[in-house]
Amino acid sequence: MAKSPAFPKAHPSNSQSRRDSRPVVAGVVTALVGFTSSFAVVLSGLKAVGADPAQAASGLLALTVAVGAGVLWLSWRSKVPVTLAWSTPGAALLATSGTVDGGWPAAVGAFLAAGVLIAMTGLVPALGGLMARIPPTLAQAMLAGVLLQLCLAPFKALGSVPLFIAPVIACWLVMMKYAPRWSVPAALVVALGVIGISLAAGGASVSGSGILPALAWTTPTFSLQAMAGIALPLFVVTMASQNVPGVAVLRSFHYDTPWRASMLVTGAGTALAAPFGGHAVNLAALSAALAAGEEAGPDRSRRWVAGFTSGIAYLVLAAFSAALVTLVAAAPAGMLEAVAGLALLGTLASSISAALADPEDRIAPAVTFLMAASGLSFAGIGSAFWALAAGLVIRAVLLPRRSQAVGPDSSAS
Repeated sequence: MAKSPAFPKAHPSNSQSRRDSRPVVAGVVTALVGFTSSFAVVLSGLKAVGADPAQAASGLLALTVAVGAGVLWLSWRSKVPVTLAWSTPGAALLATSGTVDGGWPAAVGAFLAAGVLIAMTGLVPALGGLMARIPPTLAQAMLAGVLLQLCLAPFKALGSVPLFIAPVIACWLVMMKYAPRWSVPAALVVALGVIGISLAAGGASVSGSGILPALAWTTPTFSLQAMAGIALPLFVVTMASQNVPGVAVLRSFHYDTPWRASMLVTGAGTALAAPFGGHAVNLAALSAALAAGEEAGPDRSRRWVAGFTSGIAYLVLAAFSAALVTLVAAAPAGMLEAVAGLALLGTLASSISAALADPEDRIAPAVTFLMAASGLSFAGIGSAFWALAAGLVIRAVLLPRRSQAVGPDSSAS
C-alpha cells in the first residue's frame, strides 16, 4: 500500500495528553456504534444459513471476541488507530443466501475458506491484484441486490405488525435528522423496549439459562455449492465493501494501514471464529472515522488509544451478546429483520449510487443488481455468485462494442 504524505502532528504536553480522555471515549463510542448498529444483521444472516439460536449466539460471541482481540493487537503493534468489525455486508449476503448443500456445517466450512482467502491477500500480492480486477461497480451492484430484500423487511413488517414496527421506524427517522450516527442504536433500544412490553403484556418470560455467553463448536464440512455460493461472494463483498474502504478511511486521516498484518489478523480471526459460527472479520469502514478523526483528540500520535479502547469495549460487549440474542429471539415475527433492514438502508443507497455512477457502464451493473436481488439458485449455488458472473460476462461483451463505437468513423451518421 502506498504511504500517505507526512503531516505535522500536534504535540500537547505530557500532562495534557494524560488528562485527555477523548481517545478513550471515542474508542468506546466506536465499539458501541459498531456493535449495536449491526448485530441484528449478523443474527439474521447466521439463522438464514442454518444456525439454530444457540449457534447464532455462539457466532456473535466468537465474532465479538475476534474483533476485540484483533483490534488490541493491531492498534498496539502499529500505533495506528486501526479498528475492526464483522462483515455486515457479508451477513446481509448470508441473510439472502439460504441454506446450502450440507447445511450449517457446510456454511461454517465456507466461513473458514473465506478466512483463508482473506489471510492469503496479505501473503500473496497476486491475490490482491486479482481482487482489484473485479470492477467496483459490479461488486457494489451485487451488494445492493443482496441488500434489497433485507431493506424491504421494515416496510413489509409495517404492514403485518404496525404497532410493533411503527415506533422503531419513527425513532430511526427522528434520529436520522438530528443524530444520524445513533439512529440505528436508538431504533434498537426502542425495538428492545417494544419486545419487553410485548413479553410483559403476554405474560411471557425470558429463560435465564440463555443469558450467559457460550461457544458452540461445529465441525466444518466442505461442498462445492457452499464454496461458490457463500465463501467466494463473502470474500468478495468483504474485501470490496469493508477492507478497501477501511484503508481509504484511514488514509483520509493521513494514516497508513498495516495492510499485511491487518489481512493476516482478520483472516486468522475469521478462520478461528468460523467453527464457532463467526462468518467474517475485517477492517472497519464507516466506524473507523470515529477512532481516527478529531473526535479522538487533537494529538494524532495518541489516537491509536481509541482503537485499543474499542477492542477492550468489544470484549466487554461480548459478555452481553447471549442476553441480547435471547431477548431478540423472543421478539415478534419480523422485528429482527426490520431492525437489520434499517441498519442497511444507508449501505444500500451508497451501493446503488456507486454501481450506477458511470453513465457509460450501467447495463452490466443493472443486470448484476437484478440477478442478485432475484434470489436465483442454480445447481445449489445462490444468486450472489451468478449475479457477479453474469455482470462480468455482460461487461466483457458490451465494452468492446462501446470502444468500437468511439472509433474514427463513429462520428459519421
